[in-house]
Amino acid sequence: MAPAQLRFLRLADPRDGLRRFHLPRPSFSDNTNLGSVHGGEWSKDVSEALARRAYDELPAPKAFLTHVGADHAAYLNPGLPTTDRTTQSPSTPRGENMNPLKRLGCRRAAVLGLLAATVLVTPGTATGAPDPTIQASTLGAQAAQSGRYFGTAVAAGKLGDGTYTGILGREFNSVTPENEMKWDATEPSRGAFNFGPADQIVNGATARGQKLRGHTLVWHSQLPGWVSSIRDANTLRGVMNNHISTVMNRYKGKIHSWDVVNEAFADGTSGQLRSSVFRDVLGDGFIEQAFRTARSTDPSAKLCYNDYNIEDWNAAKTQGAYRMVRDFKARGVPIDCIGLQAHFGAGGPPASFQTTLANFAALGVDVQITELDIAQASPTAYANTVRACMNVARCTGITVWGIRDSDSWRAAENPLLFDRSGNKKAAYNAVLTTLGGTPATTRGAP
Repeated sequence: MAPAQLRFLRLADPRDGLRRFHLPRPSFSDNTNLGSVHGGEWSKDVSEALARRAYDELPAPKAFLTHVGADHAAYLNPGLPTTDRTTQSPSTPRGENMNPLKRLGCRRAAVLGLLAATVLVTPGTATGAPDPTIQASTLGAQAAQSGRYFGTAVAAGKLGDGTYTGILGREFNSVTPENEMKWDATEPSRGAFNFGPADQIVNGATARGQKLRGHTLVWHSQLPGWVSSIRDANTLRGVMNNHISTVMNRYKGKIHSWDVVNEAFADGTSGQLRSSVFRDVLGDGFIEQAFRTARSTDPSAKLCYNDYNIEDWNAAKTQGAYRMVRDFKARGVPIDCIGLQAHFGAGGPPASFQTTLANFAALGVDVQITELDIAQASPTAYANTVRACMNVARCTGITVWGIRDSDSWRAAENPLLFDRSGNKKAAYNAVLTTLGGTPATTRGAP
């Protein structure tokens, strides 16, 4: 298990509604502390052993519920057996012989009839499968059972659509701005930054308690002409570094993963970088430079390389990306994750898809499915894609590239999980079931 970050989020009391429950700092016999508590939350990188001991100190019942939203709360019968999400084995039911609430001095526990404790392990520590005894009826809630996220791309211009935002708030626990953080949107002219649309998405996701993926910092497409026309290496390097640091600083502490460089490898059989202003003027080293700048700007964010057509292990493009990640890890270049866009045809993922995920993960990086859509949305194809992720512990999350078919950049192919009216499609049920959840028999629209 990689170093984990535990966050004690919320406790619910049915008598006074959803609220924060303040815990004292948990201490251990060897005088080791797990961070500090602020308004019911703590966070600190800890080793596997410390994470285990921290978990043991949590108040019973220890249930890995999923999402406690602003308008609803999950409650747990204190007498029910619970599940240890660290080991995937049943934990001890609450009883007189084990009362960590006493050890922690939480005297207020006596007045709580029903408690819901949510413990999340940050991306990088996803478990292989969800606990079958804890099932949810929404995508993000069920993905969280195994420490993963299930997200969607969001367009700021659609946030006034009630059906769109209803599904967004209910179903997903991660958000990626579809276009609003790309270079042409954030810095259309040199040094003149515009964060309005991106802020709208970020603020909404934060209010809903959703994670955020940043997309994207360096990409040859959707690039303003003033950038693509630069021919001096020192000028372009300075412009690139300034863009990265300015955008990342704007959202520092709010983005869990950034697509630092996007689609840098060429299509075809070369396995080499594509021609772009960055590669042509700065050379192949522009990717390393971008990642080093990103790490120095926000050390806490996961730094990803993101690309399409790198899902087939046998493809030259996949091998090119793999060699780059392997080289970066060997030389200490900061890279934390690889994003596989997963824009699939009607047949879904290639047969080697899980192998690709596993091989990248074996290099010591997380793998994320970042822009999933499948032509005609075959339930089997979607289930196979999700299953491959669930079978690789370091596959930490899945993002679909849009909510309804009408929101997709491939709208004519109806590639998403909700139809144009916002109803759940058969593929939705296949995905939820594969995640380990239980489909509800309700409309997709609120």
